[in-house]
Amino acid sequence: MEPTRMKLYEFAPTRSIRVRWVLQELGVDFEAISIRLPAGEHRTPVFLELNPAGKLPVLVDGEQTITESVAIALYLAEKYPDRHFIPTDLLLRSQLYRWLFFTVTELEQPLWRIARHTALYPEALRLPDEIPIARQDFTNMAVVMENHLLNRQFVVGEQVTVADFILAYTLDWANEIQLLDPFPTLVTYLKRMYERPKAPMRIAAALTRISADESSQ
Repeated sequence: MEPTRMKLYEFAPTRSIRVRWVLQELGVDFEAISIRLPAGEHRTPVFLELNPAGKLPVLVDGEQTITESVAIALYLAEKYPDRHFIPTDLLLRSQLYRWLFFTVTELEQPLWRIARHTALYPEALRLPDEIPIARQDFTNMAVVMENHLLNRQFVVGEQVTVADFILAYTLDWANEIQLLDPFPTLVTYLKRMYERPKAPMRIAAALTRISADESSQ
């Protein structure tokens, strides 16, 4: 009996790109299921049974349903330990967790604040003064990552890990709103990561595809 294919519920340019990247790097055969956010498909009863938060991505692996992009990435890395996307060395693994948490708290959260107050919140709830504060918060922490990656090819150790896939997507997000210009090391790292043969589409390409689909309807 053949094992059941994993299912990835996704919609680029969301953080589901991160999980697709891990799956593609692993060479795992999976079924991609597009959940069109503009059409509200993430709020249907069927999808909310998978993720009551109504957010993407969602990975279904047999009887297991996993949400949150970083949790899914770590799950996949541990499911396929031969690829070494999580270091076996305790010290290196602790550094992987350190930079993962740094990415999603110190770098990603300012990007979310900017997105919410420019597009996601209803206009009446947006706080324009929050945007320059969030941009500065990102910049302050990007300095830390810029210095960390100086003379490094990867975030941790000598080979790619899940920390790289999460960081590269986050930096691509920052690049879309012109926050990376002062950081040549991060720009070079971002370019190098997306030149990997199994890298997913970038956010700009995903947005272009959405616009094309809307124009054709």
